[in-house]
Amino acid sequence: MAASNFQRVGSISNTHAGRDFEACARAHFARQGLDLIENFPVEIGYGSTKRHRFDLGSDDPPVLVECKSNTWTETGNSPSAKIKGMNEVMLYFSVAPPQYRKILFVLRHMKGELSLAAHYVRTQGHLIPPGVEVWEYCTASNRAFQLV
Repeated sequence: MAASNFQRVGSISNTHAGRDFEACARAHFARQGLDLIENFPVEIGYGSTKRHRFDLGSDDPPVLVECKSNTWTETGNSPSAKIKGMNEVMLYFSVAPPQYRKILFVLRHMKGELSLAAHYVRTQGHLIPPGVEVWEYCTASNRAFQLV
């Protein structure tokens, strides 16, 4: 049985694709006046806590950002494992300290007229905690748009 290759087309590795997208996100927020730190550590949890490193963050102002450069599958299906990863982000946001602004920053990837981020909000919106923002970043226009 042949092994599946889940490598992002056009990228050295999925890790590189993720890091490149985090750099885009950091640059976007810098243009908005937010100087965010990579691998930003925060204590999260209920009662007992554990340190979690968010992709980007700051204490002044308090902001936490998780970046997802997910794409539809090659056949155009919803990437269920990646959707679960975004749900995991929502869990981290729900147990992060309340003073932080929390942002899921998602790469705009289209299937027809539907972006993957919009699909996530439509199908998983019930899992997005109050106050969490979902932003979609379009590389073609170098702009981000808030969905939630």
